[in-house]
Formats: sequence, structure tokens, C-alpha cells
Amino acid sequence: MSDIKAHFENHGFYLAKGLFKPEEVQALETDFDRIVGQLTASGEAIDATWDGGEAQKIASQNDVILHTHNVQKYSRTWLNAFLNERFLSVVEQIIGPDIILHHSKLFQKPSENGSPFPMHQDWPYFPTVQDSMIAGIIHVSDATDEMGCLRIYPGSHKLGRVKGADGRRQNDLIDSYPIEDATIIEAEAGDVIFFHYFTLHGSMPNRSDATRKTVLCQLYAGTDRIEDGNTHPDERMVLRGWNHHISRAAAGQAA
Repeated sequence: MSDIKAHFENHGFYLAKGLFKPEEVQALETDFDRIVGQLTASGEAIDATWDGGEAQKIASQNDVILHTHNVQKYSRTWLNAFLNERFLSVVEQIIGPDIILHHSKLFQKPSENGSPFPMHQDWPYFPTVQDSMIAGIIHVSDATDEMGCLRIYPGSHKLGRVKGADGRRQNDLIDSYPIEDATIIEAEAGDVIFFHYFTLHGSMPNRSDATRKTVLCQLYAGTDRIEDGNTHPDERMVLRGWNHHISRAAAGQAA
């Protein structure tokens, strides 16, 4: 077992330092900013601030966070990031040689009023049969505690599926794992934080004078599949290896 896999299995996360080179980060930030500009000009609703009592406990009235799904549909540079061999080599050590992109999402936390996310697990939103789903947060900017970086509870992935862990409402799980006591995972531009979709995580508001820029991608093993009946968009894009559960219908072929 590799050191990366052992760390991930023990702690439910892995911080890959400097996975993207400075010149790569520069190109990613250029297209990140271009996406944000296009979204802002579109007039679409792009504020992804969560509602619910748990978010309100740590947010201010004017907090916002800019968001879109699937940056690879905007930018070839971002598709290249997901196909980056250094990136995929880390993913392979965690989930195996067959790697499927479920979706990606851009988050821009503005300076001073960037929205928080309460503690939660990701699995309620897109459960997979074998629970192989992980996230990878690609840092386009630095992310400090003051900027509202990721906070997690190491080892909390061993809790498995916890009912009501979507972070939208108060429950015993949230009470037992307050965000104020979670481990702070600061990162630099070019770093990638990987974590299991059972791992309890969240983030505080950005109260700094700098903008926090990240792109998160959800990835699962090609031997796994999304549970039947789930309606969350699933790109089913093979980044490495093979998709063992794809079918003509699932691939979008006409009847």
C-alpha cells in the first residue's frame, strides 16, 4: 500500500502539495477569472450560499459565494487539469486505475463576505453503490483560515453513512462535530486536497482582504456507479482507465 493510500484510509483525506506548477496555476486562474466574468455578465443566479439554520449560525447577511458546475464545459485548460498525469496518479493511488469524473464545480469566496459551508458529508447528494466517491479541491489561490479554507474531522469517514448529514439542518451529528473544533487545512495555490465523501468537512466565511478561488471535482471508481434514482448530474467522463457500468442508454445514445 502506498503512503498516500495509507494516509487517506487512516484519515479520510490527503493534501497533495504543489501538484500543479506555478505556470499551470497561472493558466488555470486566467480561465477561472474568465468563467467568473462570463457568469457575472450572464445575469444567472450564481450565488451558492446555503440556506438553513446551520449556515446562518456562521454566516453574515451579505455573504455570497460564486459558483458553477462543470468548468470543463467552459475551458479546455480546466479539462487539461483533470487529465493532468500528476493529478490522476494521486487519484489512482486512492481509488484505483479506473477514474470517472462525476462533476466539477467552481467556488469563488469574495474577500470580506465569502459564504461559509457548515459541517456535512457529501454522500447524501450523489451516493455510489461501493462508496468510492472522493473530492479533489484544486487551489487556484492560497486558502488560509482567515480566507475560509477547508476544515475537516480526520478519521470521520469511518462513521460511514450518517443520516441527515447533508449540513442543511441541525442534528446530533452536527452538534457532536462543531466546525469551530475541526482541523484547519490551509493550502497554497497549486495544492490539491483530496477527501472521502464520508469525511465531515465545512468552511468558515472569508473575512480576509483576498479572494479564495477553488475548483472541486468529484471522482469515483470505474468499477462503481451512482445509485439508481439519483438525479444529480453525472458526467460519467472517463479520465483514466475504463467505465465498467456505462451503457448505450447511459452514454446518451438515441433509441
